[in-house]
Amino acid sequence: MILIYRLLINLFLVFSPLIILIRLIKKKEHITRFKEKFAFFSQKRNNGKLVWFHGASVGELMSVIPLIEKLEKKKNIRQILVTTSTLSSARIFNKFKFKKTVHQFFPLDTNYLSKKFLEYWKPSIAIFIDSEIWPNMIINLKKKSISHILLNARITKKSFKRWKKLGSFSKELFKSFIYVYPQNEETKKYLKYFGVEKIKELGNLKFSESIVDSKERVNKNLEKFLIKKKYWCAASTHEGEEFIAAKVHQTLQKKINNLITILIPRNTQRTQKIIKIFSNLGLKTHLHSTNKKIPKDTKVYIVDTYGETKTFFKICKIVFLGKSLTVEGGQNPLEPARYNCTVIHGPRVSNFPEIYNLLGKNKISFKVNNQNQLIKKINDLFKKDIRSKNINNKIRIMGEKVLKKTLGELKEFI
Repeated sequence: MILIYRLLINLFLVFSPLIILIRLIKKKEHITRFKEKFAFFSQKRNNGKLVWFHGASVGELMSVIPLIEKLEKKKNIRQILVTTSTLSSARIFNKFKFKKTVHQFFPLDTNYLSKKFLEYWKPSIAIFIDSEIWPNMIINLKKKSISHILLNARITKKSFKRWKKLGSFSKELFKSFIYVYPQNEETKKYLKYFGVEKIKELGNLKFSESIVDSKERVNKNLEKFLIKKKYWCAASTHEGEEFIAAKVHQTLQKKINNLITILIPRNTQRTQKIIKIFSNLGLKTHLHSTNKKIPKDTKVYIVDTYGETKTFFKICKIVFLGKSLTVEGGQNPLEPARYNCTVIHGPRVSNFPEIYNLLGKNKISFKVNNQNQLIKKINDLFKKDIRSKNINNKIRIMGEKVLKKTLGELKEFI
C-alpha cells in the first residue's frame, strides 16, 4: 500500500508547480513562502531541543496556541516549530508574538521531502493535531526513532470508513504513535478498532483559550457607526451562505430598523464575489480593511481580514456560524460562546457534534435547517434581546482543566 501511495504522491509532485502557480494567482499561497512546501526553509533551526506541532489549518492551530504559550516558558525547550498547510493559518500565527516559536508550511508528503524536513529540523518530538495523518512523514519519524503522538485526535465516521478500506496499512500508521489522545468517545472507539492500545482521554483542547487577545477592540469608525444599530454576525461563511445571509438581511430589514449584518467569510479571497451577491440585492457593503469612515447607507459590514473574528464576537449577541447550511462539517462554536453570544447553526455540524450538543442543551446554540428558519430565529432573538450568561466561565474552567491535564501528559515526552 505504501508503494501505491508513494507513486500517487510523486505523481502529484510532478504537477505541483502548476497547481502552486494556479493557487498563487488565486492568492491561496504565499508569494515566497510556498517554497517551504518543497522543503526550502525560511527559518533557522536553533541548537537544542525542538518541539514540533503540526495541524492542518486555523482550527487546529488555535487549539494548541494555549499549550504553546505555556511551553514557551519551559527553559529546557529551545525552539518550538509549528507547521500548517494553509495561508490563513500562517496569517493567524503572525498575530501572536512568540519568542521561541516559528511557523513553516508543512511539506508535500513525499518520501524525499519528509526525510529532508526531518533532517533539517530534527524534532525531539512530533505532535500531530486532530486528524493529521501523513504516511511518509509518520513512517520516517518511526525510522528515525522520533517520538510522535496524536493530540486532540478526531476521527469522524466518514474518515473512519476511508481509513478502514486501507486495512492493515491504516492500523500500522495509527499504532506507530507512542500515545493517542482522543477528543471524544467516537474517536476513541475508532482508534480501538485500529488496534491502538495507548489511548488516554484528556478532554477537548478546543475548550482551552489563548490569553493573548483580551484587549482587542473594534475600530472607532465601526464603534461609532454601530451606535443605535441592531446588528448580527454571520461568521465563517462558505459559498452559498453569503447569499442566504443577504436574503436574511433583505427580509429582516423590513421588520427591524437600522439593521446591520456583519459578515466574516471563511475565505477572504472570495470578497469581490461576496460584494457582488449583496449589491445584486441592493445592499450596500463596506470593507473592514479600508479602515475608513463608514457611509450611512451601509447595510453589510464585511470583515475581509484574518485574525479578528474574536473582536466581533465580543460585541455581537447573535452569531450564525457557517459551514453548516450549504457545506458539511461546521465550525467550532466555542469561540462565540466564550463571549456570551447566542449561536445559530445549520444541521451540517458533523465535525463538532458533542460540542454543539452541549451548547444546545444549555440553550446557547440553536439549529436551523434552512433560510426561513434562520430568519425566524434571528428575529426572535432580537425581540428577546437575550445573551448567554455564564457560559464563558464554564468553558474557561473546562478549558483550564484540559490544558492542565495535557501539560501534565506532555511532561513525560518533552
